[in-house]
Amino acid sequence: MGIPVKLEVFEGPLDLLLHLIEKNKIDIYDIPIVEITDQYMEYIHAMEREDLGIMSEFMVMAATLLDIKCKMLLPKEVNEEGEEEDPRAELVEKLLEYKMYKFMSYELKDKMDDAANVFFKEPTIPDEVLQYREPVDPKELLAGLTLEKLNAIYKSIIRRQEDKVDPIRSKFGTIEKEEVSLSDKMIEIKDFARTHRKFSFRNLLESQCSKVQVIVTFLSILELMKMGHIHVEQDGLFDDISVEVQTDPDTWKNLTEFAEDEP
Repeated sequence: MGIPVKLEVFEGPLDLLLHLIEKNKIDIYDIPIVEITDQYMEYIHAMEREDLGIMSEFMVMAATLLDIKCKMLLPKEVNEEGEEEDPRAELVEKLLEYKMYKFMSYELKDKMDDAANVFFKEPTIPDEVLQYREPVDPKELLAGLTLEKLNAIYKSIIRRQEDKVDPIRSKFGTIEKEEVSLSDKMIEIKDFARTHRKFSFRNLLESQCSKVQVIVTFLSILELMKMGHIHVEQDGLFDDISVEVQTDPDTWKNLTEFAEDEP
């Protein structure tokens, strides 16, 4: 009989890292990267693989931790000022920023809870008073008004409208978020495999136009490996990975079923 294990739900990889740091009572400015990486990988293996989009964020952080772990084993780099650079510095900065926003969200939640206990009384002004409007005398309103004053008022209004327009940002178009489908990326690799039976994994990633494209391409390669359509090899540590097509791409008909099952 298996032992049930209850995993906490984390909002993202930074939330998980912050939990591990607080759980082990570690100084955030001096993170033992080897220990934290091992614990982080244990959590990743225990998580249920329900949403590839969410899991990809945790996998990117896992790759970042492994990269920092490797850099910690190498001689430290020296900047232009002659000071040694800490590979953990950028990660520590992100953790501190995330921790600040997390505590700010707690304060906002407390304020919302306090606001829920505030009650107000609807106004009890009689309808006759609410419907009353002070009469306007057109002669008094237009007294002393000339065409010269009207022209000055018109120019001031136009000037205010022109001041509101940003001369630089107003010329930009709409920036839309790039949506990348895992199934579409797998079909794209299938078309690529028809003419490239063996290719470089590094060149494939470098040809992508954004970080999201790189992540989805990486996940597509993993799925095709699991299906047995491709095989990867690496001669040595840090060498390029060679991808070789094992089956005829025209027989990859289960990609359509994968696309239909995709949420």
